[in-house]
Amino acid sequence: MASPQIHHASLQATFNGIEREIDGLPIHEFRGIKYADIPARFEQAQPLESFDGAAVDATRYGPRCPQADVDVRHLLRIPEDFVIEKEPEDEFECLNLNITGAPLAASRGPLPVLLWIYGGSQAVTFCSAASRICDPIKIVADSIKSDQPVLFVSCNYRLNIFGFGDGKEKNLALKDQKLAIEWVRRNIAAFGGDPENITLAGESAGAVYVHAHLLTGTPVKRAVLASGSICLSSPLPLEKGQGLIATLEAKVKDLGQPSLRHASVAAIVQAIEECKMNSFWLQEDESFDGWEATPELVEEVMIGDTEYESVIWRNGIETLDGPTIAAAFEQDPAWGNKLRKLYQVVADRPTACKLGALDLLHDTRYSLPVEVVSDRLQAAGKRVYKYVVDQVNPWQASSRAHHAVDLLFLFGGVDLSFNRAAETVGREMRERWVRFANGTQPWSKARRFAFGPLGECQEINEEQFAARRRVEHLRVLREAGMGVYMPIVFGVSAGKISLMN
Repeated sequence: MASPQIHHASLQATFNGIEREIDGLPIHEFRGIKYADIPARFEQAQPLESFDGAAVDATRYGPRCPQADVDVRHLLRIPEDFVIEKEPEDEFECLNLNITGAPLAASRGPLPVLLWIYGGSQAVTFCSAASRICDPIKIVADSIKSDQPVLFVSCNYRLNIFGFGDGKEKNLALKDQKLAIEWVRRNIAAFGGDPENITLAGESAGAVYVHAHLLTGTPVKRAVLASGSICLSSPLPLEKGQGLIATLEAKVKDLGQPSLRHASVAAIVQAIEECKMNSFWLQEDESFDGWEATPELVEEVMIGDTEYESVIWRNGIETLDGPTIAAAFEQDPAWGNKLRKLYQVVADRPTACKLGALDLLHDTRYSLPVEVVSDRLQAAGKRVYKYVVDQVNPWQASSRAHHAVDLLFLFGGVDLSFNRAAETVGREMRERWVRFANGTQPWSKARRFAFGPLGECQEINEEQFAARRRVEHLRVLREAGMGVYMPIVFGVSAGKISLMN
């Protein structure tokens, strides 16, 4: 197979990529393209304007941001013998992206671009293309087969404290992603993409970032919020960030380092691990002023959740006893008792308390935001397509349709041929996403779409939706308001999240 080559005049570069084949279709891929330079630790990156006439090797994935080691197979129940090669890491070379699509010569005009932001609690890379779990080749191949080809782009960005900053510059990860999006808008035409037809998509923390981009003026045509929104991890006060920074600063000094700014990468990663910092967050800054009332800069949105999102808190919730969980509801004298009873939280029933806490976390962090965000978008005249993922984990059905299980179906990066229902859901999910990225209605706006259970994929009405989610609970939570339920949520979930569930 001939190696694809793209001559890019404005970047002054020749990109040498690779050709792969799937189902008899040739797919071209350009990996590890650097899109920005990091001048120094915790400093804002600068766009890379030129390669000065170089021949760029785009055959290998670029390094990711340094991070604590997390076995992503754990949460997804992927068999232990599925090999994931260790990915290279580099603090200053981690701003790179990958482009996957049909051969340029076979493309009919500029293609819609699907730009993916991965999740990982803003702390780690959860399922990259390099891991093979989120390899986009099946999405691209299915788009070609359906005569609705897309160009798939994914980007690496700074994570954990490297993206959080040490107080001077904030939200560096979000700023890195903005540079990647701007790079795509400026340069994707040479790879066959349409810079005016970008769908920005992400899952979990990736969806948090996508929503943040829609609220802070990043221009894209449409967006997918899969299992997340800014309501999952809303911008928090700077004081909370300073507390995190001070904790890590003290830890690296305990490890014999002068400061966070001058510590070795290994010491910083060790400090993150020893301080058990499993998640990070967006920080308040001027770009988020009044975000609750800021309209999303997008034409249409696809948004939904899985049936058991709160699994990522399960191990943490298991450490709490019944009285501790019940006490969290006592913070609000008007609503606390009603919500406690609604979620079957009774102090001397420890198992019921833990299950109730997990249900509360799912409803407040995922299901309710789907409704709130959708209502706001629709009120602003935007097109919204809502969905649910109810197909259980293909290897362990007792794990249910848990957080991130949709990645297994959507990408099909791990062989699911042993489970025909899972394969069916995967094909259907890719078809609907491809339609959406092409500007075609993925399903009726008047209905939701259900992926599963039992391999069945169909539009459902609101009555059928009420059989799948706690609709009455959502109504009560909405009436109570965020000021009531979020202190309760923080009371049971603070420090309890983990991808190792």
